[in-house]
Amino acid sequence: MLPIHAAVVVAGGGAAGFMAAICAAEAGLGDIALLEATTEPLHKVLISGGGRCNVTHACWDPRALVGHYPRGGQALRGPFSRFAPGDTVAWFADHGLELVEEPDGRLFPRSNRSESVAATLRRAALQAGVQLHTGVSLQRAAAAAAGGFDLLVRGGGAIRADRLVLATGSHPSGRQLAAALGHGLVAPVPSLFTLALAGDPLLELAGVVMDPVELALHLPQEPQAARAGQPFRQRGPVLITHWGLSGPATLRLTAFAARALKASGYRGELRLDWSGGLSQQDLEGLFAQAKRDQAKRQLANWRPWPALSRRLWLALLQRHGVDPQQRWADLAKRHQQLLVSALRDTRLVITGRGPFGEEFVTAGGIPLGEVNLATMESRQQPGLYLVGELLDVDGVTGGFNFQHCWSSGWLAGQALAT
Repeated sequence: MLPIHAAVVVAGGGAAGFMAAICAAEAGLGDIALLEATTEPLHKVLISGGGRCNVTHACWDPRALVGHYPRGGQALRGPFSRFAPGDTVAWFADHGLELVEEPDGRLFPRSNRSESVAATLRRAALQAGVQLHTGVSLQRAAAAAAGGFDLLVRGGGAIRADRLVLATGSHPSGRQLAAALGHGLVAPVPSLFTLALAGDPLLELAGVVMDPVELALHLPQEPQAARAGQPFRQRGPVLITHWGLSGPATLRLTAFAARALKASGYRGELRLDWSGGLSQQDLEGLFAQAKRDQAKRQLANWRPWPALSRRLWLALLQRHGVDPQQRWADLAKRHQQLLVSALRDTRLVITGRGPFGEEFVTAGGIPLGEVNLATMESRQQPGLYLVGELLDVDGVTGGFNFQHCWSSGWLAGQALAT
């Protein structure tokens, strides 16, 4: 049964909503109702990380942490100074869940199962006295003249809430509710996506991973975007797929260039340095060494450096008309120049986004300037709190989006209980 009155109503049963409700209840606040529109709360937690849930990232310093957020940036330094990844690890440990760091810094539950994370949050909410209502969506919210909020849920039920937390993620309903309560909106656009390429130039290399690769994105609107501080360059692992490019470096690139890519219609040129930043002189030195030390070996059987994918190397030989059975000693200078150029500057035409997004992350939402980031309370409407992906904050892949949810939810929970 839905309550007629609640001290706090939290709309949205995802990571940020659960954290806000739990922290407020554990700090001593009672009468908290957590509404989830679907029958499965914490759905994104359950499906994230391939069912493993990348809870956060081992980036302990808030000054470095903010660099992983294309939108939010320095504004998040204050919130992260109060609740950072180390605090997230400690919070889950206090609630019975151990997180384990992987070599790349990502943190997962020791069980390697996202259900462990969801179960921990559900158990903490139950023990703290949070009342969870599933299949209940908030349809309308209006500030009451005497204070608090008059809420209408799907099906006609009404609730009077003293305070309201919107934790509706990127769903349009949350933006509409916030707008009705006086908030603006930064138009949402996709972030963290793969890139489709013209003519399937790398189709035969699907499955190849190269690390590190330097990516440079060139768009028609690049001069304007560059003046706005967009980097459009990334370095790291790249995965070649059946439709184009993916992998951490590609996802970071699309995240930081999300708005410029949208403005260009997802058309442009991508330049890849497969060497990861080696100079032309460095590469020529590697070729000279191979010609000297591996003179009798065939090009197909010896690559300029060991980490260069054999499939990629063979494809470049074929593309530039170089016989892979040729000995290194017989490699013509003209062919060497072509290969060095291709390794340092392969140019591909972008035709759009790939078919999959990384957990459906979007850039956009409620402007951060409209929220007191020390408490997550609205500057437009007293008693209203906004947390998680509803805000104009998005992080790159690696646990950073969840970290913002934990931090903003924790801050709101602490503020609600004071």
